[in-house]
Amino acid sequence: MRIANWLVILGMATLVAGCAAQHRWTLAEGQHPQAYQGKVTRVVSGRFLLFLPAGFKAHGKERYPLLIFLHGSGEAGVDLEKLKAHGPPEFVAARPDFPFIVASPQSTSGGSFDPAELNLMLDELLARLPADPDRVYLTGLSLGGIWTYGWASMNPQRFAAIAPVCGRWEPEDACKLKHVPIWAFHGARDDAVPIEGDEAMIAAINACGGNAKISVYPDVGHDVWNVAYGEPKLYEWLPQHKRAHAK
Repeated sequence: MRIANWLVILGMATLVAGCAAQHRWTLAEGQHPQAYQGKVTRVVSGRFLLFLPAGFKAHGKERYPLLIFLHGSGEAGVDLEKLKAHGPPEFVAARPDFPFIVASPQSTSGGSFDPAELNLMLDELLARLPADPDRVYLTGLSLGGIWTYGWASMNPQRFAAIAPVCGRWEPEDACKLKHVPIWAFHGARDDAVPIEGDEAMIAAINACGGNAKISVYPDVGHDVWNVAYGEPKLYEWLPQHKRAHAK
């Protein structure tokens, strides 16, 4: 049975009361600046491609490694077929024995991924599939490479290892990733996401005591994903790592 795209919903928007207790208001005649504070939850939904390896068994003792792929800006929108242009969604069709469950979410905006949506999708994947929560791996290219760093830095406890491809992030967040093994890939001639940002991130992570490395391809531009995802050692390196539990 084919597993289709799922619609995931997280509650209706609500506002937590108690704002007035946290901010004293000026209750006097005239016009005065005031402040309020609360917590808002919102409806979250998303769509993704899901690959299940040959011989997959939904019920049983086996737990599968899970690879999440974040696409580039050109694949954003509402057409999931666009995700098959690059990376794991492109090659798994010819590799039914690829040993990972692969989930490829689609951003409806070309400029960003929503970490709230991504976290909810991951929760659903772990709840519905026999995926090993200690072997969740994250990769992405260009926009997805940027958000591979971004999502992992916001939720480092969720990932066993990450592989950003032509990505970058703010080095100020580097120490949040010191317990997450990282293998980055970048073309030296990349003029869309310059390599300097990626190198600075890798250096900052290692300066914090992290375990990060970068493969640089001197004669490759932005489309380094053609080389990176064709690297067989990547799929040997990923499963060598399990999630580091907080002590």
